[in-house]
Amino acid sequence: MRKTVLIFVIILAGHLSSAQQYFNTPAATGDPVLVLMNPTVNNLKTVFFLIDNGIFPLPEDYRLVGFYHTAQAYDFSQSAGFIRESGREGVFLHACSGLPGHRLYGENPCSDDFRLVFENSAGVIFFGGPDIPPAFYGEETNLLTAITDYHRHAFEASFLFHLTGGYQDDAFNPLLEQKPDFLVMGICLGMQTMNIAAGGTMIQDIPTEIYQLTTAEQVLAMEQDNRHRNYHTQFGLDDALMWGSFHRIKITRPEKLKFLTAGSAPHPGVLSSHHQAVEKAGKGLEVVATSIDGKIPEILLHSRYPNVIGFQFHPEPALLYKPDEKLKFDPDKPAAMSFIDLYPEAEGETFNRNIWKWAADRLSR
Repeated sequence: MRKTVLIFVIILAGHLSSAQQYFNTPAATGDPVLVLMNPTVNNLKTVFFLIDNGIFPLPEDYRLVGFYHTAQAYDFSQSAGFIRESGREGVFLHACSGLPGHRLYGENPCSDDFRLVFENSAGVIFFGGPDIPPAFYGEETNLLTAITDYHRHAFEASFLFHLTGGYQDDAFNPLLEQKPDFLVMGICLGMQTMNIAAGGTMIQDIPTEIYQLTTAEQVLAMEQDNRHRNYHTQFGLDDALMWGSFHRIKITRPEKLKFLTAGSAPHPGVLSSHHQAVEKAGKGLEVVATSIDGKIPEILLHSRYPNVIGFQFHPEPALLYKPDEKLKFDPDKPAAMSFIDLYPEAEGETFNRNIWKWAADRLSR
């Protein structure tokens, strides 16, 4: 059986200096690799939980390699320390220090690192995060858009363009032409970055642009399925409130998502926390699931590369898989329900688990 290498950005279990250039060291033995982008301590804890609890049944011989840019607004020495203290083996880092500059969508100082990481892996996962600079998709910046990690966005958008290509340059030869079955998964911000890297555009604020609402109270008066984050947190009354919102989605192209919908209800429940959304889909990307009202794209699939997929929601947090994790959304109501209480088995739990089973299956082939 052919070995699969997957790229996930995860932090090194040894010293940060040696971890930063994993693919240039003797430790890079050719074993299968999963790369995690933005390998913060929280993202690492999440992936470890999914693997350790059999939710993400990654083959045992996989190495985890974290990929990030040295200019990101995060101290990745924290991640290195966390990995070292965990005692886990086979977890490493690879960093890029050359800035893409203003040429995100073409050859730039990070291109050699993108090629090196791609050639030595079988896939990559891009995680959630803050708002993308609208200049990356040719728009001015809405006053509700908050840009807090410019260099992370530039790095990840450029990497995704190198992987899949986009409308910005039809003559560009994407890396996935070499390995069309390479896995690329985008979660929340990851899906949004996937879209703008392919030449798509974004809605910068869902309530004001889609629903013409201007206050948190107006959003909270809407149906639960139309709320994409927990606006109760706007009031600052309770620091223990859940950061996201549960709602259902609508599978609009079920024939293309059979690998996720097996055993699932037509409108599975998910967890989301975002105020921006895909507007125009980028090159090769197709909307295959939306919000219940059809206004917000929830899943993107690539028409040319079968294992390129984006989720606007979060299938990764541990709380989704803990029946005893009672969550509080409203400062005036007690914590009483878990995700599994609200969306058991076919109602949502099965669908979220299917995502990780599918990803692991792609990596084991």
